[in-house]
Amino acid sequence: MASMMQPQIILLKEGTDTSQGKAQLVSNINACTAVGDVVRTTLGPRGMDKLIHDDKGSVTISNDGATIMKLLDIVHPAAKILVDIAKSQDSEVGDGTTTVVLLAAEFLKEAKPFIEDGVHSQNLIRSYRTASTLAIEKVKELAVSIEGKSVEEKKGLLAKCAATTLSSKLIGGEKEFFSTMVVDAVMAIGNDDRLNLIGIKKVPGGNMRDSFLVDGVAFKKTFSYAGFEQQPKKFVNPKILLLNIELELKSEKENAEIRLSDPSQYQSIVDAEWNIIYDKLDKCVESGAKVVLSRLAIGDLATQYFADRDIFCAGRVAEEDLNRVAAAAGGTVQTSVNNIITEVLGTCEIFEEKQVGGERFNIFSGCPSGRTATIVLRGGADQFIEEAERSLHDAIMIVRRAVKNSTVVPGGGAIDMEISKYLRQHSRTIAGKSQLFINSYAKALEVIPRQLCDNAGFDATDVLNKLRQKHAMQSGEGASYGVDINTGGIADSYANFVWEPAVVKINAINAATEAACLILSVDETVKNPKSESAQGEAAAGAMGRGRGGGRGRGMRRR
Repeated sequence: MASMMQPQIILLKEGTDTSQGKAQLVSNINACTAVGDVVRTTLGPRGMDKLIHDDKGSVTISNDGATIMKLLDIVHPAAKILVDIAKSQDSEVGDGTTTVVLLAAEFLKEAKPFIEDGVHSQNLIRSYRTASTLAIEKVKELAVSIEGKSVEEKKGLLAKCAATTLSSKLIGGEKEFFSTMVVDAVMAIGNDDRLNLIGIKKVPGGNMRDSFLVDGVAFKKTFSYAGFEQQPKKFVNPKILLLNIELELKSEKENAEIRLSDPSQYQSIVDAEWNIIYDKLDKCVESGAKVVLSRLAIGDLATQYFADRDIFCAGRVAEEDLNRVAAAAGGTVQTSVNNIITEVLGTCEIFEEKQVGGERFNIFSGCPSGRTATIVLRGGADQFIEEAERSLHDAIMIVRRAVKNSTVVPGGGAIDMEISKYLRQHSRTIAGKSQLFINSYAKALEVIPRQLCDNAGFDATDVLNKLRQKHAMQSGEGASYGVDINTGGIADSYANFVWEPAVVKINAINAATEAACLILSVDETVKNPKSESAQGEAAAGAMGRGRGGGRGRGMRRR
């Protein structure tokens, strides 16, 4: 009786939403499964695209997992973890973003019945971590190195990796064309890690095959003044001067004041201004440069001055493009025109201005250091070109990774089936509950080949049974068999050149397991009401101000 009379202890603010225990964990698992279902259909060469229409009215068509996850604007706190792993996979290896979300969702889905049966989540987490370590070791063991090949052979092998990535994208129909282009672009920048050395410029119009690679730098013609058309548009082996200064008459700063006692002195001030700009222009011409680029404006006077002396100039060049010209041509960006020595000037074999679609491009090709490349993309609709750019970004990242970590594994769900078989066999050697948990982890890995079949319209059960039978061979010759998207059967992925860098799979398994373990380790969610009420008050205040905004502040009402 006394215990019933004890007052209730209140720790949290009134209105705080707390949910804990098994129901809370199952709710989080359901949320993550729902997110996985959104991107599920985008996997593989026959994956569908998503059309996302945001509040600003912009439309994005994509089947890139990371792009979709970013644009979905997920608010569920546990499901946000899947957004983070998709972003990390994108920034780390570039491809496999859908795979990583799908694996994490499937691991949680397989864990759900155990949680509902009362298994402690820490037991699951321990087994999942063990299974993840074993899976990664197996991937490394199955990986094939492409080191020690000649340059031509290596290019061909890298193009295969790029083609595998591009096959699931919107531009998959032209994957051979683009994969060669991507490999050439990556080879052009050599061992440099900076992605921004490969520029991608988009020009609407034409078809995909009109896209081309510039072995150097290309950028759109900048804003130009009168006299621009009189300048030469092509040079062979020109000297290139890169500036970060304005070449135009500058108006004085605000409140500048000059007091004159004699009207004739005014002319001397005007002359001094003109002399300053002419002095700068003379120094540019004396440097011997035939192409002058500046990040800031080059005015009409300077444009005409250079045109009279057969010099090409472009002002307001984007900083990124200017830095790429500097890297390729071997020049240095100058902040002054005084004392310009030949060492700071860049050069290239050919500079020309070319018409591409409705745009004019300044193209620097045959650069001496050659550490940069530009892909000019053509296509019908703007959304199509945007998606093509995202696809090429993935392919470029994959090729860069394959150059650095030169091991590849068979794609098409082959590696997933092989790891699944290995983990099933391993689980039988373990006594206790963890046998079941590792077995469920192995089953979850089969989601990749199953989804590839579903997305292509094949009978997943039939294809998976064939794959299981092939991978169960003792000889190990079936290890590289995966889904054959063209026939609806199974095929040797390695022989068919469906390859992906091992680092993609390793990263995906690692990130998906970490995310699943993190979500399984959460047993209580506390939602603070203060932030919500504060937002509500702010919104109400804004609406009130909007309604009462008709009268001026402090005016008496008549």
